[in-house]
Amino acid sequence: MQVHKCSVDAVNQYEYSKAKLAKIPTKRNVEVRLQGWEEFYEPADRIVSIGAFKAFKKERYTAFFERAFDILPDDGRMRLHTIMTLPVQTHAGNGVKLTMSDVRLFKFIGTEIFPGGQLPSKEDVVEYSEAAGFTVERMQFLQPHYARTLDMWAANLEANRDQAVALQSEEVYDRYMRYLTGCAGLFRKGITNVGQFTLTK
Repeated sequence: MQVHKCSVDAVNQYEYSKAKLAKIPTKRNVEVRLQGWEEFYEPADRIVSIGAFKAFKKERYTAFFERAFDILPDDGRMRLHTIMTLPVQTHAGNGVKLTMSDVRLFKFIGTEIFPGGQLPSKEDVVEYSEAAGFTVERMQFLQPHYARTLDMWAANLEANRDQAVALQSEEVYDRYMRYLTGCAGLFRKGITNVGQFTLTK
């Protein structure tokens, strides 16, 4: 694998990634940054965005895709991995029944877990990326796999409850258990999904 530059913008991954990459014997330029995409203007060969897209509102989609398009070369590629939801108007047609419990869970997630975020739809990703100049080469959806992933995370957190509470608090533990178990239910019902989009210039 050849890496010319590596940029990571998640606080909880910064030190871990920096330490791991420092151990790789290479003469190539490998760099870890704690920096938002809005501050990044340098050319990039490829872009991989994992889980960040859901953390900002729709008003920022145009700027995000335009920036990504602008810093990639003519043969540039981007992989966007994000949690998504169906547009509300399509729920009935897809056999999805949205309950008040689901609505309360979305409100909880929006205020307690990802404040300021907004789940995109598949249509949002396609529309905004294509408007910026990208071609959507491939879409892959991981809904059943992600429900299982959330189940495993919840089981692991529950198995390590005492340690988690000691590190944080009972309140934080309860918040994340509600998030993980609730989201697994949203995935099983087909209300949410995880999409991986390969975008090309």
